[in-house]
Parts: sequence; C-alpha cells; structure tokens
Amino acid sequence: MSAEPAARPAVSAEPAGRAAAADLPDLGLLLVPPRARTGWRVVPARVTAMCVVELQKLRHDRTELYTRAVQPALWLLVFGETFTRLKAIPTGGIPYLDFLAPGIIAQSAMFIAIFYGIMIIWERDSGVLTKLLVTPTPRAALVTGKAFAAGVKAVLQAAVVVVLAALLGVGMTWNPLRLLGVVVAVMLGSAFFACLSTAIAGIVLTRDRLMGIGQAITMPLFFASNALYPVDLMPGWLQAVSKANPLSYQVDALRGLLIGTPAHLPLDFGVLALATVLGIAAASALLGRLAR
Repeated sequence: MSAEPAARPAVSAEPAGRAAAADLPDLGLLLVPPRARTGWRVVPARVTAMCVVELQKLRHDRTELYTRAVQPALWLLVFGETFTRLKAIPTGGIPYLDFLAPGIIAQSAMFIAIFYGIMIIWERDSGVLTKLLVTPTPRAALVTGKAFAAGVKAVLQAAVVVVLAALLGVGMTWNPLRLLGVVVAVMLGSAFFACLSTAIAGIVLTRDRLMGIGQAITMPLFFASNALYPVDLMPGWLQAVSKANPLSYQVDALRGLLIGTPAHLPLDFGVLALATVLGIAAASALLGRLAR
C-alpha cells in the first residue's frame, strides 16, 4: 500500500492581503479634505500665500528690477562721485559716496513701494480684488502679504545697489548679522510705504490721482530725510519734519549697519516696526472702499 502524501499546511492569505493593501495609495486625503487651519495659524499662512502670489509675478517679468536699478546707479555714479570730489557736504570724515550709498538704498526701496497702490487699483479694475475680499482671508493678512512682497522686491533692488556701491569702492561691512539687519530694515521701510500707497489708493480710488499724489510726496520724503545730507545741516523746521519721516530712521539704520556710523538701532527699528503696523491698520481699513 502506498502511503498517502502528507497534507500541506494551509498558507494564510492574510499577510499577502496586508502587503497588497500596503502597496495601495492612501485615498483618504482625496475623500476627506484636510483639516483647516484655525486660530493663530490662519494669518501667517494667508500672509505667506499672498506674498508668494505677488512674487510669482517676477517670474513672468523681471524687467522691473533692471529698469529700477538705473536711477540708483545714476545717483551713485553722477551725484555721489561729483559731491565726493567737491567735498561740499560735511560728513564727519566719511567719504560722501560712503555716506550716500545707504540713502540711495532706502530711496530705491521707497520708490518701489510708494506706487504699489497702483497695482491694487488695477486688481480692483480687473475684478481680482473683489474675489480676494470675499475669501476668508483677513484684510490685514491680504495687506501684509502684499506689503512684504514689496519688501522682498526692495531687498532684491538693494542687493543691486550694494553690489554697485562695492564696485565703486564704498567701504561696507560684510558681516552676515549686519546684512541681515539691513534686510529687515529694507523690508520694514518698504512695507510701510507700500501700506501708505495702499491707504492713499483707498482714498483717491483712481490710478491717475494716485500717480499724482505719489509723485508729489516722493521727493519731499526723500529730501526731508538724512539720505543726502546730515540732519544738522537742515533748518530747524526741516529737522522737525525729518524726525517725523520714517525714511530718516531707515537711512540711519542702514548707515549704521553698512558703514558703521553712530546710529540708534533700537529706536530706528522700533519706529519702522510701529510705522509698519500703523500702515497695515490704515490700509486694511481703507481697502474695502476700493471694492465698492
């Protein structure tokens, strides 16, 4: 008699089933939406999103950065080189070109931001602003994102001016911490002027009026600061105006960080931060008038 073959042990299909299930993609995220951010996490996320959206416009058109670099270059090459030779403005033993370079950085950053409201009006005319205002994004987050996008553009512009100034022989520091302070000062100043432009746009409501007001206040803000000459050379009434001008504090911070002149950095950054917060509040309050 032939012996019956021994029965083979049953192989459980459960491990194979688990392995196959593990290989399948998790479809839960496609069926269930992710949990929405709540509380304090909403505003930083919306601010970052708006800032990224604004900066993506540079990918399609970088000519703005190149064309805006022409004016600072002319100030340094023509005005700076000429008055350095004349020695007509006392700067405390510092070459005038070194004294001027931080002021031109602040000026170029302000010129980028002061007409930012024109873009807001264009978004109103194209219907984009209305769509943004009906989203859950707080108006303050919307304004802050656009303001700091202007700050990032100003930092890129400032980098061009710094490189040009270095090529002209300006003695600047390359300390990473000081350069980080320069970035913060440029971003805060630009954010304030972008908010100022947005607030003016909320009042005048048209691009032509905003362009006229922007041109009317840009040069007075520049000349009523310490960008071109020390405050001590100004008449008394202009010194009072300079002390109320945020651009003066930005220039003072940049000058102290880049070329090491005596500066009041805590006061400078405090004034810039306060001005930015007030600018965001004013622009947020007036933004709704553009959508009416």
